[in-house]
Amino acid sequence: MPASSSTARLEARISPDLHAMLKRVAELQGRTMTDFVVAAIQEAAQRAIEQSEVVRLSLADQECFAHALMSPPQPSKALKRAFIRRSKLLRSE
Repeated sequence: MPASSSTARLEARISPDLHAMLKRVAELQGRTMTDFVVAAIQEAAQRAIEQSEVVRLSLADQECFAHALMSPPQPSKALKRAFIRRSKLLRSE
């Protein structure tokens, strides 16, 4: 690791059985236990972030969303006025 890299320390209390399992799997992969644990938690964290950013909809919600895209409601009077004001503001700048 380059001397210019910054790191942070993570400590965890684990059972002897889990410690033995982590040590064994790291050895099976030809890695240090630290390398294995860091890679495993990084993958788990990335999966958790990706899963939280994905919007999941039920079939009924998907159909409702698709219908709204395909058949949007007519703009209300207030929305029409807002677009007119927006156009005037953009022209005046």
